[in-house]
Amino acid sequence: MRKSVVRGVAAAAIALLTLTACSQRSEDTATAGGSAESGAGFPADSLIGVALPAKTSENWVLAGDLFTDGLKEAGFQSDVQYAGSSTTVADQQSQIQAMVTKGAKVIVIGATDAAQLSTQVEAAKDAGAVVIAYDRLIKNTQGVDYYVAYDNFKVGELQGQALLDGMKAKKPEGPYTIELFSGSPDDNNSAVFFDGAMSVLKPAIDSGDVVVGSGQTEIKQTATDGWKAENAQRRMDSLLTSTYSSKTLDGVLSPNDTLARAIITSIKGAGKPIPVVTGQDSEVESVKSIMAGEQYSTINKDTRNLVKQTIQMVKDLQAGKQPQINDTKSYDNGVKVVPAYLLPPQIVTKDNAAEAYANDPTLAPLTK
Repeated sequence: MRKSVVRGVAAAAIALLTLTACSQRSEDTATAGGSAESGAGFPADSLIGVALPAKTSENWVLAGDLFTDGLKEAGFQSDVQYAGSSTTVADQQSQIQAMVTKGAKVIVIGATDAAQLSTQVEAAKDAGAVVIAYDRLIKNTQGVDYYVAYDNFKVGELQGQALLDGMKAKKPEGPYTIELFSGSPDDNNSAVFFDGAMSVLKPAIDSGDVVVGSGQTEIKQTATDGWKAENAQRRMDSLLTSTYSSKTLDGVLSPNDTLARAIITSIKGAGKPIPVVTGQDSEVESVKSIMAGEQYSTINKDTRNLVKQTIQMVKDLQAGKQPQINDTKSYDNGVKVVPAYLLPPQIVTKDNAAEAYANDPTLAPLTK
C-alpha cells in the first residue's frame, strides 16, 4: 500500500527506515496540516459514504460493520457499500457515483483498483465532498484529500524480518531457500508490502545467504490476482512440482493470512514439511495456525483502530477542523502527495500472541 515520494529501500532493522543515494522514505510527525483546506464544516446528520472492496477478508467485513455502527453513533447517516465479487471495479465506480448523487459530504474509499477511480473521485470533489482513501491509496488524482492506513511499507519490513528470524530459529546456519508471493496487481498496497519486505530480504539474497529457489524475484512473477487463495495455492503447487522435488523449502514470504493458509495447504498436500510462512491481518484461522505451530507469523493491524481514526477524521471535518495527520511526505499517488495518518503495525508470532491480542475479545481466547 505504500509508495514514497522517492521509493524506499533497504532497512537495516525492522524498527528503522533508511535512506540511500537513489531513494528516500521519510515521515513527518506533524499533527496538523495537509493540502486539503479546512472549511466551515457541515450538518451533524449529513450522509457519509463508505465504499469498500469485495468481502475477500475478515477485516473488510469487520470494517463495514464498524463503519455502520460508528457513524450512526456519531450522529451521521451512512451509506456503506461493498463491491461485488465479479465486476468489482465497475460496482465500486457506480457506488461512489451514487454516493455523490445522494449528496454525501465525505466519501471513504477502500479501493478495489487504485488506478481506476479517478473519474469518480474527481466527481466527488466537484460536488464538494471530501475524499478519504482508506487502507489503500487511490492513484493518479488530485481529488484525494486524505489517506488513513497502517504503515504498510513497515508491514513489509516486518514480514521480511520475520521470515529471516523464523528460518534462523529453525536452522541456525544458512543458506536458506525461499519463495516469494505478493498480492493482487490492482491493489496499490501489494507493491508497498513487497518493496518493504524486499528491502530486508534483498541484502541476504545478494550475499547468497538466502536463495529464491525458483528464481522468481520480480513482483510480476510473484503476484496473486485478486488476492485469491486458489491462485496462491495453484502457484505453490506448481513451484513444488518444478523446483522442490528434491530441494528443501525453508521459507515463504506470504503477504497476507488468506494466502499463507493456501500456501500451507499446498505444502501439506504435497507431503512436505511446513516452512516458515509469514502473513498479515490476524485472521482467526491464521492465529489458530500460529498457535498450532504451522503459520509462523502474522501482522496485527487492528481494524477497530483504523475505522476509529477514520471516523474521527469525519467528525473533525464536520466540525470544520483540520483532521489530524502524521505524514505529509511519503504517499505520492502519481500527481500529488496525499496527507496521511499512519498507524503502527505489530509483528505477531506464537511467542508474543497473547500479549499482542490481550485487548482483542475475539483473538485473545485463541492464545490461551
